[in-house]
Amino acid sequence: MTSDERSILIIGQHGQVSRSLIELLEAGGQRFTVVGRPEADLRDPQSVRRAILAARPSVVVNAAAYTAVDKAEDEPDAAFAVNAAGAEAAAKAAADVDATIIHFSTDYVFDGSKRVPYVETDPVAPLGIYGRSKQEGEDRVAQANPRHIILRTAWVFSPFGSNFVRTILRLSVERPEIKVVADQRGNPTFAPDLADLVSQLIPPASTSSPDPRMFGVFHAVNRDETTWFGFAQAIIEGAARRGGRDVGVLPIGTKDYPTKALRPAYSVLSTEKLRDVYGLELRSWREALSDCLDRLAGPPREEAAEHSQKINSAGKFA
Repeated sequence: MTSDERSILIIGQHGQVSRSLIELLEAGGQRFTVVGRPEADLRDPQSVRRAILAARPSVVVNAAAYTAVDKAEDEPDAAFAVNAAGAEAAAKAAADVDATIIHFSTDYVFDGSKRVPYVETDPVAPLGIYGRSKQEGEDRVAQANPRHIILRTAWVFSPFGSNFVRTILRLSVERPEIKVVADQRGNPTFAPDLADLVSQLIPPASTSSPDPRMFGVFHAVNRDETTWFGFAQAIIEGAARRGGRDVGVLPIGTKDYPTKALRPAYSVLSTEKLRDVYGLELRSWREALSDCLDRLAGPPREEAAEHSQKINSAGKFA
């Protein structure tokens, strides 16, 4: 079987990125296999290894992770089992079948002390267990498989699953006003945009003699930065234009919304390396949010005709 004939293996079935990638690949007629618990459980490295050796893909996309940031403080063993040991097992098995591994990491590997966007070579210094487990996962994946693409992303949202957009929309129905943290800055990132990025990384990653610059750590987030408060305001405003409830959004400080795990105050990521190496850049998070709200509630009346033409032509609150 040649590299071109081999398929893609996705680890994880229910996450925002995996669901988005499955949807995209199905629409494009791409060959792929999806595995998840119990057949491939990152807490059971042998199950992951068996699944990869059986499929013998050209690319493994590890889209599964332990992402409960606060809960991880009480469950460090579980977080490290999935995000570090499980990720390492996937990378090792991928190396054994000469496959590239695409692995997702997080902005939470940084401590937030900078005030200009983080680049891939900046020192990591995670503040909590979740960030530490993801940092260790990065290290283990890189050591286990030289053909690795580690994508650090942040503030992921989508029309499905558990995420900030869906939570704010729910709270807008339940509460007269919403208080949201205004002193943490980052890049909201749309899962379907990440999926599209992965689909564009797969062909070069599958080649037998790739450019070595294609491997390593890359930041992959939607363009432009904001705070959780600014993100919530945009969600409410966009939902209101689509018939949703327009409620007040009030800014609060991190100190007014204590959480078990510390979050970086500033975790904006530079995507210059992704542009330089692959010529790829994700669009503005505001454009992506508009698409997300369209899928959740339908386009606003005044934008309906334009939306139709386009289709035819082509924690944080208290």
